[in-house]
Amino acid sequence: MTNNKQKLFLLFIACYLLSAVSLSAGGKKDSDEQNTLNNEWILCVTAFDYSLLPSAKHITGDVITRSLVNKLDAVSYRFRISPEYAYYENYAWQQAVSTAAKAFSNKQNERSQLLFRGDPDWKYRSNLKKIDADLVKLEETYAQKVAEKPLINEEPLFSLSQSNLNGTYPAPPKAGGERRFCQSQKSDAFLTGQIREFHNRYYVKLSLFILYTDSWVYEDDVIFSLEDIDGAVNEIAARLDATLAGNKPASVAVTVDPPESQILLNRNYAGTGTAEKRERPPGNIIIAVAADGFVPESVETELTAGEHVDIAVTLAPMQYADVNVNVRGNDGAAVYHGALYVGAAPLTLRLPIDQLDYVNVKARNGETAKAVFTSPPMPGGVTTLSLKTRVPPPLGQKRVNKARSWYYWAWGGAWMTVIAAWISDGMFSTYNNALAQSDDPALFESAQRLSYVRSGAIIGLGAALTYAFFQMGRYLYTASDDVTPIIKTERQ
Repeated sequence: MTNNKQKLFLLFIACYLLSAVSLSAGGKKDSDEQNTLNNEWILCVTAFDYSLLPSAKHITGDVITRSLVNKLDAVSYRFRISPEYAYYENYAWQQAVSTAAKAFSNKQNERSQLLFRGDPDWKYRSNLKKIDADLVKLEETYAQKVAEKPLINEEPLFSLSQSNLNGTYPAPPKAGGERRFCQSQKSDAFLTGQIREFHNRYYVKLSLFILYTDSWVYEDDVIFSLEDIDGAVNEIAARLDATLAGNKPASVAVTVDPPESQILLNRNYAGTGTAEKRERPPGNIIIAVAADGFVPESVETELTAGEHVDIAVTLAPMQYADVNVNVRGNDGAAVYHGALYVGAAPLTLRLPIDQLDYVNVKARNGETAKAVFTSPPMPGGVTTLSLKTRVPPPLGQKRVNKARSWYYWAWGGAWMTVIAAWISDGMFSTYNNALAQSDDPALFESAQRLSYVRSGAIIGLGAALTYAFFQMGRYLYTASDDVTPIIKTERQ
């Protein structure tokens, strides 16, 4: 009896400990685990375009496509950087708020329709009380959805679209339909490509469109022979895998003196004076800085994943020198610095030192002049630019095209006379050699006629070559007649 009591007591203790452990585990799950949204990142691979391949090699294009898709198994998850996370967070928040608002609106419509159902008073009051209670809960749910942002998975699992998993590749969308294509395929991005022949080799070009940026974010290409197909696919797949997996973002902050300087990050405006810390995808970045009265600068650096870089730039004040512009024999001619009118000659231009500049002049009588020159290399320097105007060449007559055409015809005629002179000289030499071994008068007359022909061909060749060189000079002169000269200034 005692043994039975001991066994029952031990069994009770074991059940108690087991229930305590299960309750503890259940409580930890409810409090610590949070449900996340967008737990998968879906890629759709479209059918590659290999219509430019010969029909006999279409099977090779299909092999390349499937080999590349098989290599994507190396990607298991994608790391979302802040802009991508914000896109999906905002999208999910709008969806949740819209759903909650729609449920509240439907319940309000249901409440309004109670008056028209003809229910008895007791049933009407009962249903009204129930709907009002539901409205209170739905309003609280709506307020909660508005106040809280949903939690998005920062490292979603990578997967191919359902159509790809079924072994099919949909046709790529036309330009402008990329976003709609992603939505129809329920994918976050799609990969398309082109395969064509290039001098008995294969040329593969890939392009990746990502939904959250609504743009093409990746392009790559490779040329290879059929024997190197495995190595080429491995190479291009490795670069593609790195893009699909994502990277931890880098960050950069820029401070510029003077404070009014304009800052561009990869040609995108980033602020004035100071660009606060902002995340950037790893890779090269070019910071361009400019301000009025200062020498612009650009800084190029490479950002690695997870790295933060602080960049400080101090612009040097712009230094100036004077350039006197004189127009010989045409005082008062209009002077343009680039396309900007700056005054009448003679005048002095104050320009940044040691830079290429362009001026053009238009006199009152219609004559023009233009020049490219270098400003003085030292601050405070003074140089003089002397220009001579002339009548501009006529416009709209295609002078260069005509001169080129005459030049080509002249050289074509010269080559024809070369061939004629070579043939006539060969024929004369043959008859002349035969005449040395024969006294036939007919043979002598033929050789004499060929001598005249050869002499005429040689004279024609000389004339043709002379005319060809003349047309070549005319063509070179006409082609360079309106070219802007580079003029050396006179230092003072």
